[in-house]
Amino acid sequence: MLKVPQHQVAGHEAGVGKLGPLVDESGRFYKPLQGDERGSNEVAFYSSLPVNSGIPEHIRRFFPTFYGTELVEASDGSGLLLHLVLEDLALGRVNPSIMDIKIGSRTWAPEASEKYIEKCLKKDRESSSLPLGFRISGLQIYRSKELGFWKPGKKAAQKLSTEEVKLVLRRFVSSNTLNDSDSKPDCAFASTVYGGSTGILSQLLELKAWFEDQTIFHLYSCSVLMIFEKELALEGKSPGAQIKLIDFAHVYEGRGVIDHNFLGGLCSLIKFIYKILTTPSECKIEVSAKADQKKLTASDNGVETDQKNLTAYDNGVVADRKNLPVSDNDVAADRKSLTNSHDGVVDDHKHITYSVNGVS
Repeated sequence: MLKVPQHQVAGHEAGVGKLGPLVDESGRFYKPLQGDERGSNEVAFYSSLPVNSGIPEHIRRFFPTFYGTELVEASDGSGLLLHLVLEDLALGRVNPSIMDIKIGSRTWAPEASEKYIEKCLKKDRESSSLPLGFRISGLQIYRSKELGFWKPGKKAAQKLSTEEVKLVLRRFVSSNTLNDSDSKPDCAFASTVYGGSTGILSQLLELKAWFEDQTIFHLYSCSVLMIFEKELALEGKSPGAQIKLIDFAHVYEGRGVIDHNFLGGLCSLIKFIYKILTTPSECKIEVSAKADQKKLTASDNGVETDQKNLTAYDNGVVADRKNLPVSDNDVAADRKSLTNSHDGVVDDHKHITYSVNGVS
C-alpha cells in the first residue's frame, strides 16, 4: 500500500491531482521519474553507483540505496507511471528533525538552456545560494509532543536571508522551542548532532575530502539531507545524526575537473557548523538573533524573510545581489560572473582543514 511520505520537507508533494513521491511499509521511496532528460540522467547516475570504481566504499553510504525503477499508480491519478525506487530515509524514525540543503552557488549547469538558467538564477538571487554557496530547500524541527514540528513553507524556507540561515542552523540543534520569539537558540544538541566522530560535521568532512579529489561528476542542484531525532538526544541516546546526498537529475561528467561549485558550497556549510560547535556561547549572546528570530516566527507559515543586500565575506564567498552584472538577456552576464573564481565560489576551500575536534 503506497502512501504520501509523512516527513517530506522539499520537492513536489503528492496529493489530489498533484504528482509527488510515495512510500510503502517496507521502507521504499517511490519518486516519479521525470519524462525528459532529467529522469534518464537520474536513473543513469543511480545505476552507475554500484559499479563505479571511482567512488570509495565509505562514500557510497552517503547515497540512498537504489532499487531500480517500477511502474506504480501515480499520486495525481493519471495512471501507471515509472518511478525511481529508493531507500526511505525516514524509515524507523518517529519524530525526525530534517533539513534539505541545496549545495552550490550555482544550481544550473553550463550545458543547460538559457531559459532554464534564467529560471535558476532567479531562485539563486532570492535565496542564500549566491552569498553562502548553499540554501535551505525545506526543513522540519521537532519541538515536543504538545507542539509537534516547526515546518515553514518551502518557498519561505528557500528565501531565508544569510542571517536567518545561520539562525536556523542553530535552531536545528536547540532544545528550546520556536514559539517563543524572545528565546535564543541554546544549541543544546550541537555537540551530539553536529559534533563527535560520527556526527554531521565528521560526515561532511568525509564528503569534502572526496570532493577535493573526485573529478568524475559535477553535481548541480543536488542536496545534502541532514536528519536526527531530538527525543533520543533528550534521553541521552545517540540521536542517529545522518547525512545523505539526494537529487541527481542534474549530474554531468566531471571530465577531469574538480567540482568547485559543489565543493565551495559544502565548505561554506562546514564552516558554519564548525562555528556553532566552537562558539556555543554565541547561541545565547548573538545580538542579531533576536530580531531575526521574530521574523522567523511572524508569518502564517512560520517564516518571514527579509531580502536585503547580502554580502558575505567570512565564508570566503563574496556576492551582492544588487551588484550582479546585467546584460540584455540578464543571463549571459551572470553566467560570466558566476564562472569566475571556479564557478562563482571564491576558492578558499583548500584552506579549510577542520577536524572534528578543532583545526588541523
